[in-house]
Amino acid sequence: MDKKPLRTREEALQDVRRKGISIAALARSIGIDRATVYHVLHKDNPNSFGKAHKAAVLLGIKDGEIVEDEGHDNA
Repeated sequence: MDKKPLRTREEALQDVRRKGISIAALARSIGIDRATVYHVLHKDNPNSFGKAHKAAVLLGIKDGEIVEDEGHDNA
């Protein structure tokens, strides 16, 4: 299985800006709250678990697997 190369936070943020979409619109499109997506893109956050992990994986910043855990809302 081929892995896509990871992007830096800055590369992911530049992609959002290049597309001309807001962080709020990006967050809606991936189903994660705006504050979490903002922190993943702007803060030195390990994105270890929960919504931050999911956002980082979907944005291509982190290599990982998304496993939905019903009934738990880990931020």
